[in-house]
Amino acid sequence: MTATARTSTARSTGWFPVARAAEVGTTPVPVGAGGRAYVVVRLRPGAEVSAFPARCPHRLVPLAAASVVEGRLQCPYHGWRFDAEGRCVDVPSLGPDGTAPPRADLPVPWAVEERHGWVWLAPERTDVATPPAPAAEPVPEPAPAPGPPPGPVFGNLDPSLEHAWHPVALSRELRPGGWLQVRLLGRTWSLSRGSDGLVADPPAWGVRERFGVVWLAPAEPRDVPLELPEDGDRRFVRGWLPPARSAGPAGPLADTLLDVAHLPFVHGSTSDAAHELEVPARDVTPEPGGFTSSGSTTHRRVTVVHRAPFQLRVRLDHRDTGAATTILSLLQPEDADSTRVYTCVLLSAGPGRPLPGPDEVAAAVAAAERVLAEDLDLQARMASTGLPLGMRDELHVRSDRLGVALRRALADFAGAGAHDQVT
Repeated sequence: MTATARTSTARSTGWFPVARAAEVGTTPVPVGAGGRAYVVVRLRPGAEVSAFPARCPHRLVPLAAASVVEGRLQCPYHGWRFDAEGRCVDVPSLGPDGTAPPRADLPVPWAVEERHGWVWLAPERTDVATPPAPAAEPVPEPAPAPGPPPGPVFGNLDPSLEHAWHPVALSRELRPGGWLQVRLLGRTWSLSRGSDGLVADPPAWGVRERFGVVWLAPAEPRDVPLELPEDGDRRFVRGWLPPARSAGPAGPLADTLLDVAHLPFVHGSTSDAAHELEVPARDVTPEPGGFTSSGSTTHRRVTVVHRAPFQLRVRLDHRDTGAATTILSLLQPEDADSTRVYTCVLLSAGPGRPLPGPDEVAAAVAAAERVLAEDLDLQARMASTGLPLGMRDELHVRSDRLGVALRRALADFAGAGAHDQVT
């Protein structure tokens, strides 16, 4: 059997030519071998080629977006590092004394060889010690898309989302006497504002305004509304970011917005927490419709509130000045692969101090825009169909408590009954 013929089969035994050796450097190259997805890369310039599965086990991020750092393959999301044998040698959020869990190691192919000007993979043990000389120019098989997780996935078209209030526009986008078309759950609604208030076509269970946002509930909602105490507090000044769009579902984006461990690796130049690699465990309190979490450092207290499906509030209280910053994030599941994002920054200078001025608000909005843009770029590279709800479909560590709480809240909302124990 020639190399060309072998690559067209679904077998995973034998040697598979996957890439020209000269085209593999220190940037991962996605390849396919025996129907399986891998990346091949040199962990140092001129070094031998290493091969890894296509996704990081932590949050299933494609390792084609990884980088080589100090002779290791580093995931772009949380900085997990893997050596040439696939062993996870560093989980930064666990700190310098942390130990990666056993499931963090990557199941690398049985063998990798450079011969005849090509990189060859043997996914499983084979009786042929070395790749055979091809009778003709090899034709590598296309790199397959990494498969979805085996368990349930909460996507933008989940039927349970019919029964929730969703943000669909900023109030200022819908002028008196005007109309606006919006996408929600794979459908188009026309909104109009007349003398009788807001109207949706086709008819919805309800349309309302809250926090300067227009909300629509397709069917009778069973979600618990998020409260925003800062909305009526005269000490706070608000600034809205322009609505943005994520090329992916809302669940993984909500997970990112709640995540602290990714800040040094995704927001290295835009976040004031970029140097804080270790993430201490945070308390999480389940509540009707979601959860609350709080944690403290020497200089500030952080409070996070989530309400299913995709309403988030993060408040930073600064101990030395009494100043506070709240970021409100609301996600609109438009289509299976599209989410509209609404973000509001609310600022307070603290008791007895003047209100933040326009320049300060504008600077805070601009900073939030930069951070959000980096998160949206990450989402575009994740190629996700939704948030996995099976607790063993990803690998959770101490710093992922908010992400685990999000998955449980969405599982409860969807009625999925995910009662897996997180280890």
